[in-house]
Amino acid sequence: MNNTMTDISDIERVTMRRVRRVRVLRMVFSGVTASGVVLALALWGIGREVWVAKVFSNGPQDLLGRSGYLTYAFVHTRLIVQALALLALAAFLALARATARLVASAFFAAIRAA
Repeated sequence: MNNTMTDISDIERVTMRRVRRVRVLRMVFSGVTASGVVLALALWGIGREVWVAKVFSNGPQDLLGRSGYLTYAFVHTRLIVQALALLALAAFLALARATARLVASAFFAAIRAA
């Protein structure tokens, strides 16, 4: 087989495939797994402390009134619920960021390959 500078050998192809897999796995299991576990535990803790369905059903149904009601409910709840809510929000934002980075990476890799 005659290899030129533009041909990719089987070893290089396999090696680069493994490098890409390790990169994706490291990105998935580093922050994403931790964020997912923290989000699940925070939501479970909120569910143990507060009857969430009653909070939503007791408030007003319009958007402006609901946002004020939820702000009032957040401010006047116990400290543990506030901490868990902020922890859940932070974990959700971390998951959203990691997902956006993963999608953008795959998108730009597809553009480069085309």
